[in-house]
Amino acid sequence: MYKSLRLTFAACIAAALTAAAGCSSGGDVEAKNDAKANQALPVISNGKPLRLIGDGSTAWTGLQPHQPKFGKLRPGQKPPQFVVFSWDGAGEDGSGLFRHFREVGKKYDATMTYFLSGLYVLPESRRGDYHAPGHEAGASDIGFLNDLHVRQTIEQVRAAWLDGSEIGTHFNGHFCGPTGGDSWSVADWKSEIDQAKRFVKTWKTTTGLTRAAPLPFDYDKELVGARTPCLEGRDNLVKAAGELGWRYDTSGVNLQVWPRKEHGVWDLSMQTVPFPGSDLEELTMDYNYSVNPRVTPATAENQMYRSLMMGFDRSYAGNRAPLIIGNHFEQWGGGAYMRAVEHTIKTLCPRADVHCVSFRQLADWLDAQDPQVLDKLRGLEVGQAPADGWARYLAPPPPARDRNDRGDRNKA
Repeated sequence: MYKSLRLTFAACIAAALTAAAGCSSGGDVEAKNDAKANQALPVISNGKPLRLIGDGSTAWTGLQPHQPKFGKLRPGQKPPQFVVFSWDGAGEDGSGLFRHFREVGKKYDATMTYFLSGLYVLPESRRGDYHAPGHEAGASDIGFLNDLHVRQTIEQVRAAWLDGSEIGTHFNGHFCGPTGGDSWSVADWKSEIDQAKRFVKTWKTTTGLTRAAPLPFDYDKELVGARTPCLEGRDNLVKAAGELGWRYDTSGVNLQVWPRKEHGVWDLSMQTVPFPGSDLEELTMDYNYSVNPRVTPATAENQMYRSLMMGFDRSYAGNRAPLIIGNHFEQWGGGAYMRAVEHTIKTLCPRADVHCVSFRQLADWLDAQDPQVLDKLRGLEVGQAPADGWARYLAPPPPARDRNDRGDRNKA
């Protein structure tokens, strides 16, 4: 139902932005000729001038293409099965994984969420622009990308948005532990958010690529959710997110149940799913499988794939809670976990009754539903299907009988 309801003007915007970039074809060509990335002029989209924002690093280009249109569930209708694939950091570091998984998503009908680290669009020569709460200027636990990879990251972020995917944030310096997010106040998180946004909104100034094509979105409006480094600091982050009007957060650990709001923000946290060959559960993130002592190099890919599929099957045949999956563009285990994620996408996302969506799209669907229906969905436990079927479980309540009418009938 939702897969067929797509907007169709992506090609127009893409063509305009390609023209703005001097028809650049990507990393290898640009590596040979850096000047090409600086030859573009502001461009036309759908016959209208782009509305450049600030220094022209971002622009308003209209509604995002490839967005499903969600409505309310009909009375008694089985809820759709959503799956969210998301990526922490979302930098193009030369591995080609950002581009690769964009292509996988387009091939298998999966829009995703890319949690961009702000430092991945900030040249190392400008590292002093970053002031993490509780750290000296320029400090970072993930380092900085070189100039080529900064430019390639910007290219992939631009293309991902035009694909219909979401650009969230993984914040900046990826600090964990005693001086990381757990120690940050609400004000600290707001500072970290403000800097992440600023780096995205001013990359033309910091990189010197002043005539390159802009990112085709207003980041102040696009940014509506995040995942914190190491899943730390969620309590104060969610308070800050609520005050900023964000839609969701995915920085905690949940069971496979339907989400609820906290401080006005949807809690779309990571989940635990069954681990093959045991009665234990594992977090739905590649890193956690990579450090699980029960995972062996020879079986890592199959173990992660089977685990994710067990989680999917439990939800699909049970309460239909959205399945949340998180990843990194990393080659841990010789790429075993990337292959497991790709296998999962190929298996699930083409199915007509499965919807691989971004977090923002999932929040759109949740916000479109009747609160009473969501309360009913939250009443189902992990893997629990309605005993009498969905049609009866989500049927509207019978109309209330009028007391006066009942009394008159009794008198008769």
